Amino acid sequence: MKTKIGNVLMNYEYYHGEDLYSDGDIENEILEMVKGDFNVHEILSKDDRWPVLYHLSPYRYNLLDWYPFKEGSSVLEIGAGCGGITGVICDKNERVVAVELSKKRAEINAYRNSDKKNLEIIVGNLNEVQFDEKFDYITLIGVLEYAGKFTKTAEPYLDFLKSIKELLKPGGVLIIAIENKLGLKYWAGRKEDHTGIQFEGLEGYISNKGVKTFGKTDLINLLGTAGFQNSQFYYPMPDYKLPTQIFSDSCLPKVGELDKVTPSYDTKQIVCFEEYLVFNNIIQNGYFDLFANSFLVFTENHEGAAK
Repeated sequence: MKTKIGNVLMNYEYYHGEDLYSDGDIENEILEMVKGDFNVHEILSKDDRWPVLYHLSPYRYNLLDWYPFKEGSSVLEIGAGCGGITGVICDKNERVVAVELSKKRAEINAYRNSDKKNLEIIVGNLNEVQFDEKFDYITLIGVLEYAGKFTKTAEPYLDFLKSIKELLKPGGVLIIAIENKLGLKYWAGRKEDHTGIQFEGLEGYISNKGVKTFGKTDLINLLGTAGFQNSQFYYPMPDYKLPTQIFSDSCLPKVGELDKVTPSYDTKQIVCFEEYLVFNNIIQNGYFDLFANSFLVFTENHEGAAK
C-alpha cells in the first residue's frame, strides 16, 4: 500500500504490522507535536526529555549540513528514524528514499518533512525491500551497530555492508556515523550507549546483545573486507548525535580546542576524570583519532568484487 502524508510518499508494502524498534509511548507524543505547524525551538524550550531532544534537535543537522553532496544525487537513508537528518538530506539532493522499521517513527518523519516533494519513506526491514535502482549515496546514521539484530548470518556486520554495497552506484559513497567503542568517554566510565553497561565496548561486548560498535582500525578493516575503499574519517564532538564540532584527519583539534564537557542527557553517569584534560594530553601525543567519541565515515564503493 502506498499513500501520502503531505508531499511525502509513504510505502507500506514491506510493513508487517509491528514496530520492532521504539522509544515507547513518548513517540506518540512526538507524533502529535509535529503534526501541522510546529516550532521546534518552542517545543524544546518546554520539553527537555532526551527522546524529544534527540529526535527534534536542530543540532542533528550539523552532522551533514556542511557536506557537499553532488548535484542531482539520489540518497538511500537506512534507519531514518524520526527524521533527525532526513530534512537536510532532502535539501541537498534530488531524490531521497528513507527506510525505517517503525511505522510510528516513519510517520513522525513524514509529518515533520511533509513539505519535501523529493522524499519517499519505505516502512519495513531493509533486508526484505526489493529496489529497482542504485543510489549515489547511502547513509547509515546510528545503524551499522544493530546489524547483529536484523541480519541473521554468521557475519552480520560484514554481510550487511556487502548487501549495502550492491545498492550503491559504482563510485557511490557510503556514509556511516557510529560510536567509537574506544571513545574516551567510555574509559572515563560512561555507560555504553546501546546496552547501558559500563565498559561493555571496551571489554569486547562479552554480553553478546546483538549490538556493537567498532574502533577505527576495526572499522577500516571491516569496510575494506566488504569491498569499500578510500575511507575518510571525521570526528564529531562530543558525538555524532548532537555534534557541535567536527574534526578530520587533515584538521585535528589543537590542545584546548575541544568543548570541556561531554553531556549526558539520558542517564546518570559515573565519570572518573575530566575528559577534556585527558583529551588535551591525547591530542598532544597524536592519538585523538583513536579515542574520539564517535566517527563519521565517507567510503567509496569499489567497483571490483568484495573480498
